[in-house]
Amino acid sequence: MIATLRGEITQIEEHGLIIEVGGVGMRVLVPKPLLTKYATGEIILLQTHLVVRENDLSLYGFETTGDRQLFLILLGVDGVGPKMALSVLSTLDLDTVQRAVFSEEADLLSRVPGVGKKTAQKIQLYLKDRLKPVSGLERMAAMSDTDSEVLAALTALGYSVVEAQTALQSIPKDAPDQVEEKLRMALGYFQ
Repeated sequence: MIATLRGEITQIEEHGLIIEVGGVGMRVLVPKPLLTKYATGEIILLQTHLVVRENDLSLYGFETTGDRQLFLILLGVDGVGPKMALSVLSTLDLDTVQRAVFSEEADLLSRVPGVGKKTAQKIQLYLKDRLKPVSGLERMAAMSDTDSEVLAALTALGYSVVEAQTALQSIPKDAPDQVEEKLRMALGYFQ
């Protein structure tokens, strides 16, 4: 199996990268944030997973081993294939997935395109026993109701969960705990 891949990005496609390794261009499907993070001509190292189907070989690439591990765990969820698992990683970062799992907020997972409410609940239940809490996760899991409302409002306005999470984290810790005030400050992050 191909565990890692290092090479030059020769082309950026809609869902992946063409990486030249030893004169061979390999198509690697990657989460969307990686498509905008790198440019053609750059050297990249990806943690990879090869999915073998009857008539298809697909190589999936991830920036970290944690992302690759989450992808592999997601593949174990009934009804979740490689495309949906990649969609989860394209929409949510690892911290957000962990918060959704450990604080039992399946609605965060249902914001992923293609993931319905039942599938989000399946993912949440399946991952609960398989993900290990990381340091600081207890603080994240204890997200206040105000922060949850601000996050929901930002995603309703069209921001991705990752963008909304980043804006929420940019709010000073001593900010008043009011939805309107925190929403105003979070929107200021995007200007």
